Formats: sequence, C-alpha cells, structure tokens
Amino acid sequence: MQHLDPDRLVLLSLAEEAADEHESAHLAGCATCRDELRTLEHVAELGAESADMRDLPPPPESVWAGIQAEVARATAPTALPRRRLRRIPSGDRRRWLAPVLAAAAAAVIGIAGTAVVMRGLDRPPAADVTARATLAPLPSAPPDARGDVRVLSDDEVVVDVQNLPLTTGFHEVWLIDPDDTTKMLSLGNLPARPEAVLPVPPGTDLNRYRLVDVSDEAHDGDAAHSGKSLLRGTLTY
Repeated sequence: MQHLDPDRLVLLSLAEEAADEHESAHLAGCATCRDELRTLEHVAELGAESADMRDLPPPPESVWAGIQAEVARATAPTALPRRRLRRIPSGDRRRWLAPVLAAAAAAVIGIAGTAVVMRGLDRPPAADVTARATLAPLPSAPPDARGDVRVLSDDEVVVDVQNLPLTTGFHEVWLIDPDDTTKMLSLGNLPARPEAVLPVPPGTDLNRYRLVDVSDEAHDGDAAHSGKSLLRGTLTY
C-alpha cells in the first residue's frame, strides 16, 4: 500500500493543514500512517505544553547537537530524493521516523528542563532561622498543648501549635516584654491549621519582646490581650 508523504504527516500533526478527502480515506484504512500521525501529534502536544515558557534562555547546545546527530544518522543511510518519499517502504519509514521523533521529544524535554532549572535559580534563597522558642502550656490549656516558634531572617515568624483547646473566638499570637508584661505586640491570629506564618511588625526589637504568647480571644471588638494565655515560651538565639 502506498503511504502518505512523511512531510505531509508532519503538517497534519501540527494542524498546519487539514487532511483532504483522499488523505482522510487513506488514514481510515492504513494503520501504519495512523500510528505515525498519532506519534507526531503526541510530540506536537508536548511542544504545545511548553508554549507558555516565555523569556527563557536557549536550551543547552548539547540538546541541539544531539538532535542534529540523530537526524543525520536517521537520514544519511536512506536519503532519497524528495519526489520518491511516497514510495518509502513502511519498515524504512519507521526507521526514519523513530529517531527524528525521539530527537524532537528530546528538544521539548531539554527546553522544559532548562525552564525548571532557571526557575529554580530565580527563586530567592530560603530564609534562615534566627531565633526559636518552645511554647509550653499554661494552667488554662490542656497539658498536652504545645507549640514551636521560629523567627526567620526575612522578618516572619513561623508558629506551629498543637492540641489547643477549642474556642468560640480565636487564638492570637503576641510578643511580650518579659521585664514589663504590659508591653506587648500582636503578631496576628492563628488560622484553622497547625502552622501559620506571621509578619513581625517593622522596627520590633526581638531582644526586648522575646516572650511569645498564644491567647484565647473573644470576638468582642477589643484589640487588647484577653488575659487568657494558653501557651508561652521565650525566644533564644
């Protein structure tokens, strides 16, 4: 059976042109051409999935060198004039098509891999932990309640608490001056999950406000500390 021109299959896989009536009829009856078209379409889909990767550096030269080598090995032994491509036997067609498809897939993977690496390089370095505190339960909390606090170098505090009692209000995190417990700063409310990341107010002296407190607050519109402390711990450096 005479097969469709491989160049034509490439165009059809890229949706550059629609199959005409003869080609549609041929594809309906030729399993070889259908399989090759599906394979080409799959490679085209891989390329389309990476289309949103803009403003990326070119892939490494080794990717393109590998593609050129594969294509050269695939085409050199069986290179035929363009007018005879329609008469390539199915076995030779597969030997010609397989490495070319592999090379195309390698290009897509290489570009995607470059994107992942560059995106990783663009990420800011992870913040360092500059201070820690272990939160212990006070008499108003269950004995198994506990928490851990980490102060990060980017002026954020990571608060991880467990086994706090249920509340009809909310739990709030405070920084307190242990030398004068009337001096305190609110870091914010704890969400309905164990861990929260809260910003440290600009200009806060953590050497002074080194006592971390978790309180039980009511929805009463009063921004002051309720006086119901559940957990406490002191920051250490």
